[in-house]
Amino acid sequence: MQKISKNTYVETGNRGSNNTFVVTKEGVVLVDTPQFPVDAIKLRDEIKKYGEVKYVINTEPHGDHFSGNYYFGGTVVGQEGQRKVIQNASVEQLKQSWQQMAPENLPYFDSFKFRPTEITFSEKLTLYLGDHTFHLMHMPGHSPYQLAVYCPEERLVCTSDNLVYKSQAWLHEALPNEWLKSLKRLQELDVDYVIGGHGSVCDKSYIPEMAAFIRDWVSAVRKAIKQGMGVEEAQS
Repeated sequence: MQKISKNTYVETGNRGSNNTFVVTKEGVVLVDTPQFPVDAIKLRDEIKKYGEVKYVINTEPHGDHFSGNYYFGGTVVGQEGQRKVIQNASVEQLKQSWQQMAPENLPYFDSFKFRPTEITFSEKLTLYLGDHTFHLMHMPGHSPYQLAVYCPEERLVCTSDNLVYKSQAWLHEALPNEWLKSLKRLQELDVDYVIGGHGSVCDKSYIPEMAAFIRDWVSAVRKAIKQGMGVEEAQS
């Protein structure tokens, strides 16, 4: 657990997404929840030292960001496209991943269920808690339903997997052109701390490198098309 500003703590060591929480005068705002119950329960117990969770914000519709919702209180908030994805998520498939990746979580399976988004928005939503402001902004890219969380009082933004620091990005649901636009919007924010979906906390200087990664893959696909490759050949 890393304290990056006066009221903000980030966990980058769990298997799955980064988890960030901001302590306000009226409670805690948590951004993304751990993938596995053991990690979620550990984080929940740690947060109790600082206050009650009032809001859980999911930055994207992938299980490593929302599976731990079940273990936290507060209201779950996210982009409107996320709710249907979570509602349709398969608990049985999750169990299979636990068996392969983290069997120590299997004792929690019988009581587990997915907790979907409870408040949704299309493009923008602002939450106020204590003296803190949380601007939620739809930023498609890594998937159509990505969002960023900008907290000006803490001078930070949580980017979802639109930015992953020094690690492999996944493009299987990506909208590359929208992704580049979203990265440009992130670059315009007045922040000191950029908390990506995975990897270490960084600053805005890493955003151009992330954008270059996306452009490289767009160029690779264009080259494959020009060479007449089919999808499977290009993927190989």
